[in-house]
Order: sequence, then C-alpha cells, then structure tokens
Amino acid sequence: MTSTPRTRARSFDAAATLYSANRPGYPGELFDTVEELAGRGLRGARVADVGAGTGIATGLLRARGAEVLAVEPGDGMAAEFRRSNPGIPLVRGDGDRLPLVTAGFDLLTYAQAWHWTDPARSVPEARRVLRPGGALALWWNDMDPTVPWIAEQDERIRDLFHADGLTYRALPAELDFTVREIRWSRRIPLDVHLANHASHSAFLMLGPAGTWEFLDAERARLTALFPDGTVEERYVVTLGVAVV
Repeated sequence: MTSTPRTRARSFDAAATLYSANRPGYPGELFDTVEELAGRGLRGARVADVGAGTGIATGLLRARGAEVLAVEPGDGMAAEFRRSNPGIPLVRGDGDRLPLVTAGFDLLTYAQAWHWTDPARSVPEARRVLRPGGALALWWNDMDPTVPWIAEQDERIRDLFHADGLTYRALPAELDFTVREIRWSRRIPLDVHLANHASHSAFLMLGPAGTWEFLDAERARLTALFPDGTVEERYVVTLGVAVV
C-alpha cells in the first residue's frame, strides 16, 4: 500500500481496539491551559472534537462539562468510539469538510489530528463553524526526548523508517496561535508501552511481522532498564490555541 497521508490516517481503522486500549490520555493541566488561552471555561461550551478517533480526548472534554460533539471519518475508529462513548454524539466527516452548522461552536479541538488535514481547507472550515471569538485548539502528545532512554528509542524508530523527525506538525500561519508545552507522565506495563507504539500509523503501515520484530527487540532492551516490568513514559503535550 502506498503511504500517503490519507492511507496512513485510515490505517487506524483496522487497529481501533489496540489504539483505544493502549494510547495515553491527557493531563488535566492541558484542559486548564485550553480554557486559559481560549478565554472561557469548558463547562457549558459547545465543542467539536475533530478527528476524534476512539474518543480519548472527547471523553475528557465531556468530563470537564463541555457539550461536545465528535467528528470522525474512519469506520473502525467510529465503531470503537460508539462502544466507548455511547452518550456522546458522533458525526462522520473530517476537518476539510466539517459536517457542522456555521457559527455553531465555541471551540474546535484536534487531538493529534490536525496533521491529517489540508490547511487550505481546514482553516476556512474552522473559521466557518466557530462563533465570533471562538477558538481553535490543536495539540500533539509526544514522549519526552530529553529522557535518555526515550531519545535512544526515538532514534531507533527514525532509523527504522528512514525519518528525520516530526516535520509535518506546522501550525497554520494565517492564525495567531499561542503555544504552550505541558509535561506529564504515566506508569504502565511494558506490554502496554510496546502496544502503544504498535498503534501508530507508521507501524500499522509496516505490518505485523516487521512491527513485532522491532518491538520484540525493544522488549529485550527495556526489560534490562525496567526489570519490574513497569515503564514510566514521560510526555510533552504541545498545545496551540488561536482565537478566531
């Protein structure tokens, strides 16, 4: 299969259960910062979470009191979302063609999903569906490369995929973003750490044989570092918020 942004985005559909079970959530400080930069609280806010996937961010927005609606294009991800979040409305679509009413929302969120859009389309769509003074919030959650073992693992992953780094996560220049970084961590079993990697699009495109050959080698390395089988994953969430 040719690796295009669209095929990589849709690769998640075959692994929605893996994704839901092993991907990290987000710290409360992230949502505090969204409220600060958007200039309003989440409680009672009309929010659309675009590229919602299995609903990891959507459920946390709902827990903060937002009146949240999910937008998701993928069949498998949408099915897993409905199983995990039966009380949250979901519509099918993507950021380039939002199936949403004009000027109907206080906040649009993209949790690890903006890079799957075409900004030439998704920026005008964001402007269209946001109310005057509404905000667009984009964030990415990455393991902290200042931690030595994480930096070494990142280098092995880049070598595997012949990749130079995360060059695709540009914020759209036509909007005035304020950017913050939020650091947090989680302690998880080693198997969950490895399955988290397996749920990423690059590994999904690689296929199970190549993925688990690489991750089995990682298991051996990390067992030496974490002999009790518990890994502390440290993260940095990069958040950009623009009031439009």
